[in-house]
Amino acid sequence: MDLGLETYATLNSPLHRWAVKQKLIGLVALIFAYSFIQDLRILPAMIAVTAVIFIVSQLPFSFLVTRLRYPGIFVMALAVILPLFSGTTILVSLGPLAVRQEGLLAFALIFVKFVCILTVSLVLFGTAPFLKTIKATRAMGLSPILADMLLLTYRYLFEIAVDLSRMQTALRLRGFRATGLNHQTLTAVTTLAGSLLVRSYERSDRIYRAMSLRGYGRAQISYEEFQATPPDLIALGGILLIAAGFVVAELILRGGLA
Repeated sequence: MDLGLETYATLNSPLHRWAVKQKLIGLVALIFAYSFIQDLRILPAMIAVTAVIFIVSQLPFSFLVTRLRYPGIFVMALAVILPLFSGTTILVSLGPLAVRQEGLLAFALIFVKFVCILTVSLVLFGTAPFLKTIKATRAMGLSPILADMLLLTYRYLFEIAVDLSRMQTALRLRGFRATGLNHQTLTAVTTLAGSLLVRSYERSDRIYRAMSLRGYGRAQISYEEFQATPPDLIALGGILLIAAGFVVAELILRGGLA
């Protein structure tokens, strides 16, 4: 298992050069603004802004597609459920099945928001080393324990996946074949899960002891590297202005500011 988020973290695009702390604040604010949108008329602007951000990041399109693929499976399931079962205005009727306008519009809203939010998230974590991003969250005031937990979870999630792959290979070499939901399969799966849990616990204990012996928690971390330059602040102001524009436009179209 490898998410490959840092594969292109060493490129030299404007977003790669943008200070991590300001980039984190700006893009997270934009993500929250996207999640606030409910009016379909704002979606084209969301798509345009997201496309510009991704193009400026200079990340390959394949980087985006391969990471949208698996989460997209769950979203595409809504393409079947919502248009067929949500709403009352029938657009097309095919025997017992009917495509409804309200469900189709709801799916369009969910799909566009999903793609835009995930794309901005991938740009955020794909244009800087993950360690540097975590250190930026600590510089912004996040609890050191939470920041370290995020870093260790990201790091050792891959190790757990490798252990799982090895154990599955060992099961196959010993002749195990999943033939359905029966007692043998359930026994093998529960044994595999239990062994993986025990190994993960033992590894976490060893890591904690090793970190403690090396003085974990005693060193003071310097945050001088997160000092912002004028271009960083200008970029942050621009992104925050765009995010605020989306929120204001949504409120206006809802009639909230009328």
